[in-house]
Amino acid sequence: MVLGSFPGAASLAAQQYYAHPRNHFWPLLSALWGVDLRALDYPRRLQELTARGLGLWDVYATCRREGSLDSAIRDARPNDLAGLRRLAPNWQAVAHNGGESARSARLTAALGLVVHRLPSTSPANASWSFERKLAAWRAVFEQHGLIPTS
Repeated sequence: MVLGSFPGAASLAAQQYYAHPRNHFWPLLSALWGVDLRALDYPRRLQELTARGLGLWDVYATCRREGSLDSAIRDARPNDLAGLRRLAPNWQAVAHNGGESARSARLTAALGLVVHRLPSTSPANASWSFERKLAAWRAVFEQHGLIPTS
């Protein structure tokens, strides 16, 4: 399961995870899986994730935020991760997409999940190149059998 913090403005407007055109999420998965996910419509993208054993959700169910930066999140209410865990007993690991999501790592670890902190795919994370992000994401995906080991 990849856990983000909360959808940004572009994602909320499109009603799609990682909809900002400069977000690296879909390009990273495309590179890892050798499938151009960006060429698929959104429902088909989600089918590809599900078929490969990957889920998407957010740490926060609601919050107040001006713009899309995680640093602007206020009055956040968390999603019921424990409830999801009860419904998904085969759920094994969480990959927190960025620092704000990773603040809940202690909570996800308490659910008996393996926890990883991955570099944010957000365009705001310009200090990490695409290639550097790809290497970090590849290591976690390989560890959990989401891609063949290289």
